Amino acid sequence: MGSLLLAVIYLAFISLGLPDSLLGSGWPAMQSSLNVPSSYAGYISMTISLMTVVSSLFSPHLIKKMAVKWIVIISIALTVCGLLGFSSVNQYWQLLVWAIPYGLGAESIDAALNYYVASNYSPRVMNFLHCFYGVGAIISPNIMAFALLKANWHAGYLWTAILQGFILFVCIISLPLWKVNEKANVDSETSESVGIMSSLKVPGVIFTLFTFFSYYAGEATYFLWTSSYFAGTKGNINSELIASFGSLLFGGLMLGRLIAGFISHRLSDKKLIRIGLITEAI
Repeated sequence: MGSLLLAVIYLAFISLGLPDSLLGSGWPAMQSSLNVPSSYAGYISMTISLMTVVSSLFSPHLIKKMAVKWIVIISIALTVCGLLGFSSVNQYWQLLVWAIPYGLGAESIDAALNYYVASNYSPRVMNFLHCFYGVGAIISPNIMAFALLKANWHAGYLWTAILQGFILFVCIISLPLWKVNEKANVDSETSESVGIMSSLKVPGVIFTLFTFFSYYAGEATYFLWTSSYFAGTKGNINSELIASFGSLLFGGLMLGRLIAGFISHRLSDKKLIRIGLITEAI
């Protein structure tokens, strides 16, 4: 039963990766269809990011008030709504509206499952969990590429929404599995939580936040603009191939996290972080 639950959690993390790589891979075709400047992708990305920040700030409160399983269900449902909304738009401003549930849902899954896995499983499981994020992020650019080959970018979002809906269905029918760790979660929830200001006083936290900011600034840049770069500089490459390029970047993420999962029990956190920073710099 515990193994089945872990499989469902991994599947839920695949659902977290699915929406993240679609905008970047599909934007060259979307920009042309909506007749807007290339830079307008940034406003959509910023709206999604703003919603993830809001979701992150409210996540600790939600985790206290609701069971993690329900946060996961609601969050995946929000991303399904966002994806379906993206698949139906015919004007640019509509993307900004649908970016709200798109961003709110994704970050809630991330925060809730990270909390749950950290409370109930080993660090090695956590690394593999984030590896499955990469699996989802690899799948969706290829869905978009196939959609551009056979239909249009709207179909890319629609087909991804259908896949996300299937994952939502699996999560719903697997709700009884979450009873496995219910007692442990009740025990952990009785402990006093640490506020933001108190957390900032912990040695190393501010540097960690700076490191995260630096890393994700780079990550967000190449996730969003790689396909647009090739579309703008390599006019002889077809749009479906350009869309699939995004999956290469996420493939690197998946591989790195897979390797980290295998070696995390042999190396300290500090060594893993240093190796990661050096590798990224190279």
